[in-house]
Amino acid sequence: MAAPMLRGRCLGRCWALACIDSGSRHGRGAATGFTSSGKRGQSFVAQQPLLTAQKSRKGEHKWAAVVGLEIHAQIASNSKLFSGSQVHFAAPPNSLVSFFDASLPGTLPVLNRRCVEAAVMTGLALNCHINKKSLFDRKHYFYADLPAGYQITQQRLPIAVNGSLAYSVCVGKKWRQVITKTVRIKQIQLEQDSGKSLHDELRSQTLIDLNRAGVGLLEVVLEPDMSCGEEAATAVRELQLILQALGTSQANMADYEIQRQINELENGCEILNETRSFDYKLGFMPEPNLPPLLLYDTASLPAGADPQQVINIDRIREQLPELPSETREKLIQQYGILPEHSFALLNEVGLLEFFQNVIKETRAEPKKVTSWVLNIFLGFLKQRNLAVNESPVTPSVLAELLNLLDRKVISSAAAKQVFEELWRSKGKTPSQIVSERKLELMQDEEALERVCHAVMEGHPQVVMDMKRGNPRAINKLIGLVRKVTHNRADPTVIKEILEKQLSS
Repeated sequence: MAAPMLRGRCLGRCWALACIDSGSRHGRGAATGFTSSGKRGQSFVAQQPLLTAQKSRKGEHKWAAVVGLEIHAQIASNSKLFSGSQVHFAAPPNSLVSFFDASLPGTLPVLNRRCVEAAVMTGLALNCHINKKSLFDRKHYFYADLPAGYQITQQRLPIAVNGSLAYSVCVGKKWRQVITKTVRIKQIQLEQDSGKSLHDELRSQTLIDLNRAGVGLLEVVLEPDMSCGEEAATAVRELQLILQALGTSQANMADYEIQRQINELENGCEILNETRSFDYKLGFMPEPNLPPLLLYDTASLPAGADPQQVINIDRIREQLPELPSETREKLIQQYGILPEHSFALLNEVGLLEFFQNVIKETRAEPKKVTSWVLNIFLGFLKQRNLAVNESPVTPSVLAELLNLLDRKVISSAAAKQVFEELWRSKGKTPSQIVSERKLELMQDEEALERVCHAVMEGHPQVVMDMKRGNPRAINKLIGLVRKVTHNRADPTVIKEILEKQLSS
């Protein structure tokens, strides 16, 4: 099976820029969307009134983005949308091409049931109305990697319409305030992918690989309800998590369209609505080789219908898995973690499963586990540019370390030392490292009292400041004691001993 993906070219329904001047906003038009291969991007953001008095000078106006997206998500299916050819990532070029994929005369499309079910499931998860009757169209393009000269899509009457996608943006100090926003979904449609052009600049040749030709795509069209790239990225990430939860698709992408448009506008150019290389004269036409796609619900299902020959919308609705928003809410309720922490756990691939496995094996409080996973564990991954599944520290190992900390066998500082050593010493357990490096907390309270007494005698001025109520003085003494004990003394116990000796 091919690796499910969201293509970089998906940002076709893209950015419109508005000029903010004296409290008013004037649109300068919508963007041409970019594609991974520099083609087939598209924008349909509605035009706003143009500034016609004079051309803009660079830096004269502030520009505000109005963002809509057109996202192509490759469906996770074993075969293509209209043929039985396998879908397999990194297969040898042109090894997964049927006669229909190559557009040989006399071949006809046969619709893939799995792809239809994936579209219905995605539509339901995105609060869409599922059309019981949808149609297929031909959209004419002329590329070497599109053998038929057209793409089969659903422009006129798509499978799902009028949905919404809720996403949350973190704002405020330390990003601790979560604001939920909603972007409207105009439609979701099924369509086939094109092949791939491989450009050999050395020989001035373009080679064609049709393995991707005919792979099923979901096109999700988001209305221009977002106002910046950060919002768009957050919305796309939320959609990605939903597709992953449904088992339909997953991928990463990036886009730099806003700055490109600002540069174009400030240089006196205009941004036009266009689809590059789309044949406007031929445009769309009904697909003559595919009948209308008919779906049913329980009420409209024909009596005696073969379940294998029809698709029941209600049955798919019953099979919807837990969605990311529901998972986050459960994490907050079950473990008492902050909302922003629930987002962080879901946004990193594999991190939620890692966290839950640590929770199962440790006695430490969930908030302590959350702090270690998000701050220390994830921090180490980021520094080393590693994925969660590449970490040398397993959930069991981290759980053992947190158990040592919970039982006060080691201090927090020592636990961090052990964690660092775990990254360098693969195969060693936390207990072994603690023993080898003698990192256990001092259990001999009398010995610790003697250390505290010696530190106080050696720093009379700090003791005097402590007696005068200087809060920093006690912390300085605690630090000095910990230094003498090589961080093997519990700061809480040190503080109790110092206050006791000070009052005696």
